[in-house]
Amino acid sequence: MRRYAKFLLLACTLSLGLLSAAHAQPASQAKAIFAGGCFWCMEPPFDKLPGVISTTSGYVGGQTKNPTYEEVSAGVTGHTEAVQVVYDPKKVSYQKLLEVFWRNIDPTAKNRQFCDVGTQYRSGIFYQDQEQKRLAEESRATLTKSKPFKEPIVSEISPALEFWPAEEYHQDYYLKNPLRYAYYRAGCGRDARLKQLWGSAPE
Repeated sequence: MRRYAKFLLLACTLSLGLLSAAHAQPASQAKAIFAGGCFWCMEPPFDKLPGVISTTSGYVGGQTKNPTYEEVSAGVTGHTEAVQVVYDPKKVSYQKLLEVFWRNIDPTAKNRQFCDVGTQYRSGIFYQDQEQKRLAEESRATLTKSKPFKEPIVSEISPALEFWPAEEYHQDYYLKNPLRYAYYRAGCGRDARLKQLWGSAPE
């Protein structure tokens, strides 16, 4: 009877271990969260990077649980539009992601990005742990010294807290609606401003 009880205990322990492993993030994957105004426009530069597994548009930095696009865009939840990047750190470094982030935003604009105005469009790096925080602060310090523009950098660096995926119709918008996306991007003046800041439009 005791042997049977021990067998059951061992079986339960192994089952719980397997379940935990199944839900855990694979060791070959890491996450990063960046806010750069309209999340439609922040997915493409990361998607094209070798080593990036996926990008998800969503909301971060606010107080409301499970916010909707209507609530966030109204500026009442404290969230900002952001993109969550899942990547393989063996193939692409967090430092490289930071380079892409800076190159695709206007770091001089407070509580807005290009034609979109409000705290829901503020730019920022939302770090997952202290190492990401350290690297983010180092990248901002380096950029402060080397930036090709005169204005100060105002993009925030904050703990990620909870990331809420946006509604499905926002995901991969630039692939689902390429004409509307191109029209919005051009009309918002994103590429023109990026060229003005950095000397050339992003790739």
